Amino acid sequence: MGAGRQFLSIKWYGRMGVRKMVVLLAGGGSVLMNAMIDKLNKNGHRVYLLTGKKENRFSYRHVFEKYNFPYDSGSIKDILDSVKPDVTVFTGAYDTNFNWESPRQEAVDYTAGLMNILSAFSMLKKGRFFYLSSQEVYGDSHIDTIKEEEPQSPRGFRAMALAQGEEVCANYRRTQGTDTVVLRFDHLYWVPEKGETEDNPCFRMCLEALRTGKISANGRHSFSMIYLNDAVEQLYKLISAESLKKTCYHITSTEETDELKLAGMIQAEMDSGIEIVDNTVGMSSRLVLAGDRFSEEYSREIFCHCDEGVKQVVRFMKRHSSSFLTEEDSGGGLAVKAANHTRRILKAVFPYLENLIGFAVFYLLESRAAESQFVARLDFYLLYVLLFAVVYGQRQAIFSGFLAVVGYIIGQMGSRGGFDVLVDYNTYVWMAQLFIVGLVVGYLKDQLQFITGENRSRVRYLHGQLKDMEEINDSNVRMKHNFESQIVNHKDSLGKIYDVSSTLEQYGPEEVLFYAAQVLSKLMDCEDVAVYTVANGDYARLFSSTSRHARKMGNSIKYTAMEEMYGEIRERRVYINRNMEENMPMMASAVYSEDKMQLILMLWGIPWERMTLGEANRLTIVGFLIQNAVVRANRYLEALRNRRYVEGTNVLEESAFTLLAKAFFDAREKGLTEYVLLEILAQGENYEKVAGTLRSSIRQTDYLGILNGNRLYVLLSNTNRENADGIMERFRNAGYDCRVDETVM
Repeated sequence: MGAGRQFLSIKWYGRMGVRKMVVLLAGGGSVLMNAMIDKLNKNGHRVYLLTGKKENRFSYRHVFEKYNFPYDSGSIKDILDSVKPDVTVFTGAYDTNFNWESPRQEAVDYTAGLMNILSAFSMLKKGRFFYLSSQEVYGDSHIDTIKEEEPQSPRGFRAMALAQGEEVCANYRRTQGTDTVVLRFDHLYWVPEKGETEDNPCFRMCLEALRTGKISANGRHSFSMIYLNDAVEQLYKLISAESLKKTCYHITSTEETDELKLAGMIQAEMDSGIEIVDNTVGMSSRLVLAGDRFSEEYSREIFCHCDEGVKQVVRFMKRHSSSFLTEEDSGGGLAVKAANHTRRILKAVFPYLENLIGFAVFYLLESRAAESQFVARLDFYLLYVLLFAVVYGQRQAIFSGFLAVVGYIIGQMGSRGGFDVLVDYNTYVWMAQLFIVGLVVGYLKDQLQFITGENRSRVRYLHGQLKDMEEINDSNVRMKHNFESQIVNHKDSLGKIYDVSSTLEQYGPEEVLFYAAQVLSKLMDCEDVAVYTVANGDYARLFSSTSRHARKMGNSIKYTAMEEMYGEIRERRVYINRNMEENMPMMASAVYSEDKMQLILMLWGIPWERMTLGEANRLTIVGFLIQNAVVRANRYLEALRNRRYVEGTNVLEESAFTLLAKAFFDAREKGLTEYVLLEILAQGENYEKVAGTLRSSIRQTDYLGILNGNRLYVLLSNTNRENADGIMERFRNAGYDCRVDETVM
C-alpha cells in the first residue's frame, strides 16, 4: 500500500514536468470556494474538500474527494494524514459554515475549529497553511494606507475572531515551526448567487436600491474593493509559489473609492429612477490595504476594475431582483415595482389555485372510492380540508371546506334528488364536522405561525440590541482608554513640565529650536513633529523636524494660504484636522512673541481617537513652554548682538558662527535638520560690502559668518546639496564664486 501510494505521488508530481500539488480546501459552499476549485483544477492540481458539516447540500465538480466532517471532529487528523496536502487553505472570513447570527457562540466555534485543524496540520510536518482573513481586523478607519505590519484593531466579535485566528496561526508558526501564511482580502466582492445575501459594500448598496429605490452614501467613507477573479489570481500565485518571503500578505486592488462614487456607478447601471441620498456627515473614514508587499514579490495585474465589477453585480441583481426582494420592499423603478406587485399577486393567488387543483384531485378520489368496498367509508373531503388547514391555516381551511361541501352535494345529487340532500340532517352534521375540524386545525396552524414569527422577531430584535450594546461597549472602551491616558498624563504632567523646562534650558541659545521639536515629540507622544519659523507675513521656513513624514509639506510653506489652519492659529487656537485631509497636519499650533507669530508647531502622526480637547490643551501648554525658552534665547542673543556680529554688518564673528555651525551639525546627526555650508571666495574684500551685495541673494533663515581665520561662509539651513545649487548660482550672478566646504561639515 505504501509503495503504491509512493508511485502515485511520483506520477502525480512529475507529469509533463510541471509541479502539481495536492490542495485541501476547508470551508462551506460559496462562490469563492467554486472559483478556487476551478482555478486549481484548470492548472492541473488535485483538490480535496473538507466541508465542515456532516450534511452538506452542495455538489462540486472537479473535487477529487469530499469529506463531510465538522471542524472540531476527531477525524480531522486522520483526514490530513490520508490526504497529505501540499497546501491547506482555510477560508476563514469567507466560510459560509459560520453565519454569525450569534456572534459570541460563533466566535467560540470558529476558534475551536481552527485550532483543531491547525493542531492536526502541525502534526503532519509538511505543507503550507493559508488562512484567509479580511480588512475587518483593522476596524473602521485609518489615516494612511494600511500595511501588513500595522497592529490590528478589530471591532465586534466576528472581527475579533478573525484577528484571533491570525494570532493562532502566528503562534503555531513560532512554537511548532509550521508554515502558516495569513492573507487579508480587501473588501472582496463578486456576483452573488440568486437569493443569497453577501456582506460587501457593492451588494448592500445594490440591495438597498432594489428595495427602496434609494442609495444612502457618505462621501467621507473611503475604501478599496477587489473583484473575486482578481483575488483568486493573486491567491493562486501565493499558493503555487515555491517559497514565500513573508508570512502575511494583503490581497487588494489598491483602487480607492468612496460610497458616493460607488453609489454613482450603481445608479448609472440601474437606469431606473434610483435616487442617491447624500449622507456625507461626520469625520472622514478611510480603510485601504496596501499591496506593496505582494507587488514586490509577484506581478500584480487587475483585470476587472471597480467600475466593471460593479456593472456585473448590478446587472445580475437587476435581472434576478425577485430573488433578493421581500413582500415589504417598495422596489426601485416602475419596471421593478410592477414586477414586485405581480409577484405579490401571484404569491397571494397561488394557494387558491393550488386549493382548486387539490379539490379536483380529491373529488375524483371521492367519486372512485364509492365504487370500492375497501375505501368506501374513507372521507376524502375531510382529508382534503385537513391537508390545507395544516399547510395554510384557517383561511384556506374555510375555502377548502366550501369546495368540499359543493363537491359533496354534487356527488350526492347523482344518486338522490337535490331536495332530499338539502333536507337531510346528516348533510348538515357532516358539514358541521368538516368546518369544526378544519377551523380548529387551521386556527392551531395560524397560532403556531404567529408564535414562530413572534419568536423570530424577538430574536432579531435581541440580536439588534446585542449589536448596539457591542458598539456602545466598544465606544466606552475607547473612551475609557482615552481617559486613562489623560489621567496618566495628568499624574506625571508636573514631572513632564519640569522635564521640558530643564531639557530646553540645558541647551545653548543656538540649539533651543532644534531640540524643541524633539521635546514636543516626546511630550505629545508623536513621532512626526515639525517646527517652522515664520520668515515674513505669508511664508514659514522649516527649521527642525523629527521624521521624513513630518517634512512632507516641504522646506517653505505659504501658511496664510491654508485657510482653515491659518484661521485657527491666528486666533491662538489649536488647529485640529477633523476632516482628515491627507496633506494637512493632524494638529498645529503657533508660538507668539509680543503679538507676532514666531513659530508654527505641526504634529502629523496622531491617531484620530487622540484628536481631542485634552490633547489640544496639552499642545497649548507645551507651546507656551517652548515659547518661553525661545523668547529667552532670542533676548539673550539680542543682548550679545554687538559682541556676535562684525560691526556694521550681519556677519557673525568667528566664535559665534562656530557655535551656530556646531549646533546645526549636532542637530543634523540626530536627524533634526539639514544644512549646507558654503565658502564665499572673496579674500581681501570688506565684509560689509560683501554682506550688502549678498543680502538680497540669501534667505532670512540663512546665516553669514567667519570661519577658519578670515574666510567668509554662508550656512544654508534646511537645505540639501541639490537645493543649494540655485543659491550658488545667485551668488555667482552677484559676482562672487562659492564652493561647498565638505571639510568643515
